[in-house]
Amino acid sequence: MGRYETEILAELHRWEQEMRKEPSLWDRSSKKLQNRFNSMLPEKVHLMITKSIKSMVHGTLIGSEYISKKQPLPPRSLRESDETADSLIVSYRRTAAVEGAGTGAGGFLLGLADFPILLGIKMKFLFDAAGVYGFDVKDYRERLYILYIFQLAYSSPFKRVDLLERILNWEDTTGDFPTEQQYLRGIDWQTLQQDYRDHIDLVKMLQMVPGFGAVVGAFANYRFLDELGKTAKNCFRLRTVNELKQKGWL
Repeated sequence: MGRYETEILAELHRWEQEMRKEPSLWDRSSKKLQNRFNSMLPEKVHLMITKSIKSMVHGTLIGSEYISKKQPLPPRSLRESDETADSLIVSYRRTAAVEGAGTGAGGFLLGLADFPILLGIKMKFLFDAAGVYGFDVKDYRERLYILYIFQLAYSSPFKRVDLLERILNWEDTTGDFPTEQQYLRGIDWQTLQQDYRDHIDLVKMLQMVPGFGAVVGAFANYRFLDELGKTAKNCFRLRTVNELKQKGWL
């Protein structure tokens, strides 16, 4: 095992420990505040967000432009994959920030339009990141892995450990999967939508406030892609490290 791989194993261990932390008092208080905030939002806003999430995720999982155009990169070293992933994260953070600034400057209606646009950017990033680490998204199980990453990045501390365990034990998780023709039936759309909405609602609503929506939009979208980027990178690293271990190379 090289020095780089040893450092990555240590990083992954620290990340895993961070993900396993018990919900703090702040987390519990924030959840109550979020519930109160959600109750104040117009129902049409909730419906728009929910519809956007389900439509985007459903579209990417059943076979869209994200799948047909993606080819995994040939086998490379973990260092090379990480370096490419870092460049990808930088590029997508910039794209998301520019998009957030543009829609944030446009007021309430464009602020609403930011939800599906940002979702599209996130999904495209995840499919690109999978290819960087050599995973073929034409396999429906890899698309479900992407969905788990998406959920893990934006899940509440109360649900994070369960998602992490599914990712850490991916071979066991895939063993419970239905056939490709039936796998969409097992997705808990309601939980997925609620977790994502809870994660972004407060910040994205501030984006619609006249006067500083552009600043909030740029910052929020940058941060969201940064969170997703770090989570995706570590999840794909986990898969890569586990495969190297199985081959006896680590």
